[in-house]
Amino acid sequence: MLLNLGLGDQRIQVRDLEPRDEDGVLALFGAAEDWFVAATGRPAAPGDVQSLYYGLPEGAAFEDKALLVITADGRVTGVIDAVLRHPTAESCSLGLFLVHPAHRRHGLGRLTASALLGELASQGCTDVVASVAEGWQPGLEFLGALGFSFQSPRTPANANRNLGPGERRVIPAGLHLSPGR
Repeated sequence: MLLNLGLGDQRIQVRDLEPRDEDGVLALFGAAEDWFVAATGRPAAPGDVQSLYYGLPEGAAFEDKALLVITADGRVTGVIDAVLRHPTAESCSLGLFLVHPAHRRHGLGRLTASALLGELASQGCTDVVASVAEGWQPGLEFLGALGFSFQSPRTPANANRNLGPGERRVIPAGLHLSPGR
């Protein structure tokens, strides 16, 4: 997937994660320690980048996995982990949507998410499912601003990975897409 967007005078691109991006994603993970601690109870580790490639929800097909990076003027500023056609053929599961702390609250996440939601709707996707760590207010506000509705918190399900020792319950969220969104 490739999207070219603009935000002020910045050139924003959303594209497939490539091996050359791994150092940038690792740096992003290090900078976003606040999110990792809130979600997993521990800071990111180098293996977390590699886990992006393997983490799948139960019943998902590997070929439906989409790993994307958001770049601003060529530098990695975000990463997205999604699974198309899961949990149903018309759905998309969002596993991670992480923006570098220096780029938060400047419209980058909303611009990117809105463009991707429009792209999904144009491809026949009708529902997007996500979750946010209980207590992670920035994530709740972000998904809420996009129109997601929330369910009661629950214990994270195993997504073919080891749960962190301090991993919090998650709040499932869903968004119904209208055609032509």
